[in-house]
Amino acid sequence: MHSTSRFMTAALVAMLGSSLAGTSALAAEMSFKTPVIDGVGQIRSQPAQDLTYQPDVDKDYKAVFNLTRAASEPDQISHGLQQVARAVNLYAEANVPLERLDFVVVISGKATPIVLDNEHYRAKFGVDNPNLPVIEQLSKVGVDVAVCSQALAILGYPDSGVDEHVRLALSALTTVIELQQEGYALVPL
Repeated sequence: MHSTSRFMTAALVAMLGSSLAGTSALAAEMSFKTPVIDGVGQIRSQPAQDLTYQPDVDKDYKAVFNLTRAASEPDQISHGLQQVARAVNLYAEANVPLERLDFVVVISGKATPIVLDNEHYRAKFGVDNPNLPVIEQLSKVGVDVAVCSQALAILGYPDSGVDEHVRLALSALTTVIELQQEGYALVPL
């Protein structure tokens, strides 16, 4: 290796190292947290006076989250569930009372297995269902979690294999349409 190449390589390594150090310092400064749904749906604190748009603490919020995608690996938490948890955490951080959130999660398609109890999930994927603690926490704060019974049937999962914190819907299609007609904002995930 020529001395010029060694110098350039050393300079690149030094620049990359200082860039990574700056990234971790910035992340520490941002103070990520999960105020309601513990450990999932991280948000960062932001002083209200710095924000142009923020939730009104006196309004009611209705949203239907349509989850159709699976995590890339069966031992990972669904990205869609993480986003629902993030929404709950963001509204809580903005001091919106949880009673003002009317959130429904409708699960179908490739996301369907995330609602299986551990016995059925383990039989299918060989690991415990990492989504169940999140679903339980969402349920405890009033988020309604439902699965498309059509998707269960198509994919060959028994209704009895669905976790106790999840309700059955006739279909994701009809549930989303019904809820939109009732004024719920659609959040596709």
